[in-house]
Amino acid sequence: MVRFWEVDFLRGMAIILMVLFHLAYDLNYFGAQQIELASRFWFYLARFTATLFLLLVGVSLSLSYSRARLLGQEDRFRFRLLKRGLWIFSLAVGVTLVTYLFIGRGFIIFGVLHLIGVSLLLSYSFRRLHGVNFMLGLLFILTGLFLQSVSVDFPWLLWMGLAPWDFRSVDYFPLLPWFGVILIGVASGDLFYRGYSRRIPVPDLAKSSLVSGLAFLGRNSLAIYLAHQPVLIGLLYLGGVRLPWH
Repeated sequence: MVRFWEVDFLRGMAIILMVLFHLAYDLNYFGAQQIELASRFWFYLARFTATLFLLLVGVSLSLSYSRARLLGQEDRFRFRLLKRGLWIFSLAVGVTLVTYLFIGRGFIIFGVLHLIGVSLLLSYSFRRLHGVNFMLGLLFILTGLFLQSVSVDFPWLLWMGLAPWDFRSVDYFPLLPWFGVILIGVASGDLFYRGYSRRIPVPDLAKSSLVSGLAFLGRNSLAIYLAHQPVLIGLLYLGGVRLPWH
């Protein structure tokens, strides 16, 4: 069935912005360049990129469900969603192990891949709520923002958004508030692509070289996510940046 070029294009944009931010992060982390990542530009760039990417995760979930219904494969959709969620979560566990070995304190415990894997497993129960997901998503976001001001003495609810005051991780995306962003994406997909059909007119730019290039990146976002940091670190090393484990 047809793909919606604008979804792949926006995901490709998010991937480019992610790589740009992580390049700045690596330059600062390895001491090659002092960059204030908590400044307005870099802080809001990181939040905008994460929000855009996770919204598109939700939109894609809605599109996948609509496509499965049209093809008469709704029963198989649940199994595919379970399989995909477990696969992504297993990759996330691998990221946890690798970051623990290489950076120690600050390693990734519940990062964006953990979030996406768990969200795929949870999302099946929300597939038919349509506009209600807007309200639930907003509720989860507001709850998560409140939890950021709360600290606990144990790490067992990190996945939910409750963290000790001294917790630090280079990539932390708990279910609250970020699952709320995905749910708003699901609701947006239901609104704008109900029945696997565009509800608003969009010019066909799919053959544009810029659009097709970014759409290609968007279609391969998982592979790029997994590969981009080793590539960036390798390029920094070749450029003369001293790595702490070298």
